[in-house]
Amino acid sequence: MSLIELKEITFNYDGNPLIEHVSARLLPGEHVVLLGPNGTGKSTLVRLLMHQLSPDSGTISFHPNKRFKALDQHLVLPKDESVLHYLSGVFQELFDLEARMHQLYEEAAESSADVQFKKIEQASRIQDTLNESEFYQFQTEISKVITGLGLEPEVLKQTIGTLSGGMRSKVKLSEILLSKADIMLLDEPSNFLDENQVDWLLKYLKRLPNAFLLVTHEARIAQEVASVVWALEQKTISVYRGDYAFYLKEREMRANQHEKAFKAQQKFIEKTEAFIAKNIARAKTTRRAQSRRKMLAKLDRVAPVEVQKAYQFEFPNAAPTGEKVVQINGLSIGYDAPLVEPIDMTIRRGEKWAITGENGVGKTTLIRTIMDELKAFEGDVTWIDTAQINYFSQDHHIGSKETPFSVVRGHFPAFDNRQVYATLARFGIRNDKATRPIKTLSGGEQSKVRLALLWPVKSNVFILDEPTNHLDVAIKEALKEALIAYEGTLILVSHERDFYEDICPIELQLERKSHV
Repeated sequence: MSLIELKEITFNYDGNPLIEHVSARLLPGEHVVLLGPNGTGKSTLVRLLMHQLSPDSGTISFHPNKRFKALDQHLVLPKDESVLHYLSGVFQELFDLEARMHQLYEEAAESSADVQFKKIEQASRIQDTLNESEFYQFQTEISKVITGLGLEPEVLKQTIGTLSGGMRSKVKLSEILLSKADIMLLDEPSNFLDENQVDWLLKYLKRLPNAFLLVTHEARIAQEVASVVWALEQKTISVYRGDYAFYLKEREMRANQHEKAFKAQQKFIEKTEAFIAKNIARAKTTRRAQSRRKMLAKLDRVAPVEVQKAYQFEFPNAAPTGEKVVQINGLSIGYDAPLVEPIDMTIRRGEKWAITGENGVGKTTLIRTIMDELKAFEGDVTWIDTAQINYFSQDHHIGSKETPFSVVRGHFPAFDNRQVYATLARFGIRNDKATRPIKTLSGGEQSKVRLALLWPVKSNVFILDEPTNHLDVAIKEALKEALIAYEGTLILVSHERDFYEDICPIELQLERKSHV
């Protein structure tokens, strides 16, 4: 029996179909990867599966006796709860069993001999269940998973509200993996993971007997874990029952067949329309022409092959700065305590720096400190007075009621409507999505709106904090080319070596301060 079954799902936004006639099944043990460029409906499908949206038509059914867990792009976690308490909640059923076992032993001590035997026997069966479930190793299992995802054991003592966005995402992913749910929905689980952590996650997922549906833009992840591929194409899902290599080969074959069918049908339509035009006014042939006109009206049209959008943009340069753009002397960064050893560095005109390191080590904290958004424990940051900074913040918040159009218009009030729409279109936000509330867009589309705010701004210093999260391959490649071409000074925070190594010749790898 299917774990999840989608039957003829259609979802419209403001009357415009986003996904149409989607039918697919997730079977026990399947490792399904969901692929598709930003804006094709992946996030909408995720929200439908999480019951955050309802389809306009069709049905989504889940196996009634199977557990479902989901990691989505909009995390909501209890801020005041400790990480250990939150993760231990995965084992609550076992904690309840343990409590019941202790209760039975207590009742047995006060019972008659025959009742005592029954209660001890019940308690013994519970003990066997706990042992088989490795309940008494739960803290070891928690430590193994969080360490694999790049969190230090000390994080277990912290409250969730004190964690960075990346750390919170890892905590939620840990909770899902520890749950060993029968059905796991993982939307972009590699965001905020470095290469080693992605390697660990892929090995973990490959060994899972559980079924999961994983959304990704990274070919590497799809290659490693996919046993089935769902590809969002032409507003529906095409199912490829094989691994990623099978998908690539089969997709090309299907595309070629589709293209031939489209061309053949277009040739038939053109020939039929020519016959109609020639014969509709002739008394002898008008009935035949009318018959063919009706036939064309009922014809199930083959859609043209969808061509993935190509992006091309560059970031304009302001007049160059002097030689020493920013000097950092003895800079100690952090919140309650310093995260890293004091930093001394000089960034010179035209240099391109990648800031790397594991999550929670202080990459974003460093950027926020040099941007004077946070106070340092000690040390100082001195910018050259000619610096004109363009800044992409990881935590930049756009009001949920705003639209892409209103956001761009707000930043560039001198733009007329045509310029606003053209700016958004350059980054793949079509007119129909330009006037939708930001909260209805996917994470990738929201990132594209934020990139659109950077594009018209002249600068000689560019600072970007994890700009590639949620972006599809096409826009990511265009961003890489734009940053390579940028003539100013660049400071780039990234966990994706494939992205930053061709852009930044200089790397500052932050390491956690040792507390001896």
